Amino acid sequence: MFIPLYDTNRLRHIKQQYVTIGLIAFNTLIYFATALGGEQFTNAAVLGLGFIPSVVHDSVELAPQFVMIPESLSYVTYSFLHADIFHLGGNMLFLWVFGDNVEDALGHIRFLIFYLLCAIAGAFFQGLIAWDSQVPLIGASGAIAGVVAAYLILYPRVKVWVLAFARIPLRIPAFIPLILWILFQIVMFAAGGEDQISWACHVGGIIAGAVLVLILRNRAVPLLAGPEEETALVVGPAPAAAEPTASDPLAQPAPRWGRGSASSPD
Repeated sequence: MFIPLYDTNRLRHIKQQYVTIGLIAFNTLIYFATALGGEQFTNAAVLGLGFIPSVVHDSVELAPQFVMIPESLSYVTYSFLHADIFHLGGNMLFLWVFGDNVEDALGHIRFLIFYLLCAIAGAFFQGLIAWDSQVPLIGASGAIAGVVAAYLILYPRVKVWVLAFARIPLRIPAFIPLILWILFQIVMFAAGGEDQISWACHVGGIIAGAVLVLILRNRAVPLLAGPEEETALVVGPAPAAAEPTASDPLAQPAPRWGRGSASSPD
């Protein structure tokens, strides 16, 4: 539908988006570490670290050679695995464009918590919909969906550059592509779309992101803001200008020169 390229939204509360950069680096490192290990190693990682609803719900037991972590940790670990470079690249591009400003609005630690909780919510919703599924869920899409939902709530009027239909560059308000993207996920989920994509995971992430951003955001950050909106703390009315007194030399009448006389400025 569209590919995000760049937004015009500067950072206001943090100097650098350290968590966003760290997440991108970690996802990329994990991808290449598994890919370079070969197909057998990659498959083992997907089974051992991916989220498999039937395994987590104890209806199927994972073969001992694939057990790497406690089953409950797969609610998080699945989000750091990706099927191919395009899967990784798409997710990390969305995180790069939109993650920095969400991190700015939440702060570093709360953004990391937010990201992980959105990933957990995506897996949880997938498991709820496909309780006995034996297909491993992998990818950061649930967490990224939460970031997209949060950005929409925080900065809907910020201008973003996108490639519409992967070829037409446009600079438009963020709410246009983001609402369309979210609606597309919901429609595909309701219609039981393509099996290779977990639309339920996306929807779970969207719901979590929309709720969590309201709870975790810095209270100085407004909702539905434009690119340059800042919150101003109004302490009280502006102090009135002090009235000059008779003892103040600056308050004395000015001397008359010629025919004119001194007068108070308007």
